[in-house]
Amino acid sequence: MTQPPFTTAIAQHIWESKYRLVTEAGLTESSPASTWERVARAAAFAEGANRSRWQATFYDLMADLRFLPGGRILAGAGTERRVTLFNCFVMGQLHDEMAAIFEGLKEGALTMQEGGGVGYDFSPLRPRGTAARETANIASGPVSFMRVWDSMCATICATGSRRGAMMATLRCDHPDIEDFIAAKSDRQSLSHFNCSVQVSDALMGAVARNDEWHLTFAGKVHKKMRARNLWRKLVQAAYEGSEPGVLFVDQINRENNLWYRETLTTTNPCGEVPLPPYGACNLGSFNLTAFVREPFSTRARFDLEALRNCVPAAVRFLDNIIDLSRFPLPAQRDEAAATRRIGLGFMGLGSALLMLGIPYDSSPARSLAAEVMTCIRDAAYLASVGLSRERGSFTALDRTRFLQGTFIQRLPRDLLAEIRKHGLRNSHLTAIAPTGTISLLANNVSSGIEPIFESHYRRSMRTKTGGLAAFDVEDHACRLWHKRQRGAAGDPPALTTARDLTPDAHLAMQAALQPLVDQGISKTINVPADFPLSRFTNIYSEAHRLGLKGATTFRPHPDRPGVLSGSRRR
Repeated sequence: MTQPPFTTAIAQHIWESKYRLVTEAGLTESSPASTWERVARAAAFAEGANRSRWQATFYDLMADLRFLPGGRILAGAGTERRVTLFNCFVMGQLHDEMAAIFEGLKEGALTMQEGGGVGYDFSPLRPRGTAARETANIASGPVSFMRVWDSMCATICATGSRRGAMMATLRCDHPDIEDFIAAKSDRQSLSHFNCSVQVSDALMGAVARNDEWHLTFAGKVHKKMRARNLWRKLVQAAYEGSEPGVLFVDQINRENNLWYRETLTTTNPCGEVPLPPYGACNLGSFNLTAFVREPFSTRARFDLEALRNCVPAAVRFLDNIIDLSRFPLPAQRDEAAATRRIGLGFMGLGSALLMLGIPYDSSPARSLAAEVMTCIRDAAYLASVGLSRERGSFTALDRTRFLQGTFIQRLPRDLLAEIRKHGLRNSHLTAIAPTGTISLLANNVSSGIEPIFESHYRRSMRTKTGGLAAFDVEDHACRLWHKRQRGAAGDPPALTTARDLTPDAHLAMQAALQPLVDQGISKTINVPADFPLSRFTNIYSEAHRLGLKGATTFRPHPDRPGVLSGSRRR
């Protein structure tokens, strides 16, 4: 198919600044079609005799914006650059010894140098004020070492258009958990980190009963406090500064397909992929607006069959990327080869719902979203079975125990029978990423699972030189609506924006999809600035009750301007 022209200035800017290849000799890709051709050719390299066929298939998926892979793939595939094609990694387990800590720092620096974001669990580091094991020195604690990582990230990413990203997590019973909760209360502190508390079922039970909670390290109790006091501090920090988020680690591990070989304690920087040490994100997203037929009419419908037909090629594309990519560290390559994790998700849910005339905060919206995710899940697992028959299963597969997994047991019986018979190529297949940049590249469809932010808003984007460029942008669906209305004022009747939703509506959409996603969902629960703390307090506990794997909130604050500012047209 022929690449349709970008219909927004911001999409053109993103292509030119982030994904258009410019060689050292000064040669540039002449059009987005050249970028799709480069990436498709690289992804098809593993296909042998069928290479030309799959190259054409991969090209078609991207060229009409039905599917876009992660940004590192778009920027690096088919180039000679020394970069990884994986957006993010969880790094190796830290050890409570100075040389090992700085080895972990070095590994993070090498990974970020090649374009990967990183996630760390800082729980193994001894608490502030305790004696070091082999010297008379006093430990400075996990938060102090996070500042070292933050400085490293700022140095590595000091130039260029890609801002460094890291995730830090800490156990809810670590003696320094209160310091961790308060670590970003200073708006300038740890600016390259997202922070999440590893919240256990035990803590949630203790909060419900108002039990005493013990902060421990290496079997020693360092402090006793009421569980509700700790919970209050966590919620207050999130209310005032939108961090930390929470990871419900017991639910994450209950739902992990590889429950029999790994324990997960942290995620990639955006939270959609819980990973073991040295695990990596290999993501791609379907643009749901591309599957809406006859939008804004009485015959508007979502073409599930067309989506289902695209999934096998997308699975194959991402599986090929595993073998194509460079890895900053041998341990990352080994982990990717053993599990062959991929993460198929979507973008444009909010925009697609608007094109169908369905309010985001309605039961029909959640039902359709679940139907779409079920389609992706089942088609992806079936495609992975087919790849297993062709290429072999992932090497970490223990077929008997894998089939006992909580998530796997929810698959259709015929699919379970296929896995039992033929194995599976990929241990995990689904994740819903935030898709911030590629959703803009797809002519500004809504991001990931999120509702439309605003019909019109102003967006700040980094340039190649590290500066900022501002764009006035309009949501893809709203732009189509106004085109149909020949420029008439007003917004589509079903428009539901992020600020129109209650926290319960945000949580309900995430809860409708999480049982269908074998990894995680990046979702921000937006609340207005005047939202009362008394109501905010319940958001994280309700997320746990609903069986979510994590939750993140955002409440506007004068000292924390975002990259988006709304200007709804009336």
